[in-house]
Amino acid sequence: MVNEDKAWIEYRERFAQVYDESNYASPLQSFVMRASHKLTEKPFGPRDHFQRVIEIGAGTGEHLPFVRHGFDEYVLTDLDAKTLEVAERKLGGLHMGKLRFETQAAGGLGYPDNSFDRLVATHVLEHIYQPHLVLKEWTRVLKPGGVLSILIPTDPGMAWRLGRHVGPRKNALAQGIAYDYVMAREHVNSCNNLIAILRHYFQPLKEAWWPFPLASIDLNLFFAFHAKVAKQDSAE
Repeated sequence: MVNEDKAWIEYRERFAQVYDESNYASPLQSFVMRASHKLTEKPFGPRDHFQRVIEIGAGTGEHLPFVRHGFDEYVLTDLDAKTLEVAERKLGGLHMGKLRFETQAAGGLGYPDNSFDRLVATHVLEHIYQPHLVLKEWTRVLKPGGVLSILIPTDPGMAWRLGRHVGPRKNALAQGIAYDYVMAREHVNSCNNLIAILRHYFQPLKEAWWPFPLASIDLNLFFAFHAKVAKQDSAE
């Protein structure tokens, strides 16, 4: 059996400190990553309102500034407490006390059934070993008719592989991160498999791609998905 190794342990220990620099350091990389968050929020505007929203894998809080709709409560969750500390320092003074920061596991949320009106997960589902079970858990905490919003990179599409070498790989290597190895362990689900799972479990749904409006994994960098959850059709 392969033991937990030094490169992986060091990366996880440093994750909260290196995430923003690794993914938002250069102007081009920052533009691309922010485009992914804008794509996720494009269907919603100031006239929309969700009473309770939960974000899964909120990390250092990069997504929230792109949320345009109103809300009464927005709960940022992550398994890594250190990243939430960074998020709270960045965002804690915003939205007049409507934000909460809670350490939670994506596959075992500590909330009752039918707790939230919207669930957001950007750059999360590709990291999860049993996505079909996690989708069932996310559906559980959504109210009937609640909105599930997911964004994933188009890994291993051609555009994503090329973009990886242009930006994040170079930045990560400069920080001493074994990028290729880390990505092999982090991105455990391919985009095409995840899209097939989402399309199977949730109908009707809305899809969007970036930077091109064509439904192509190889031409695009990101895929966004939105569905209103009907509990009788939830993931099993």
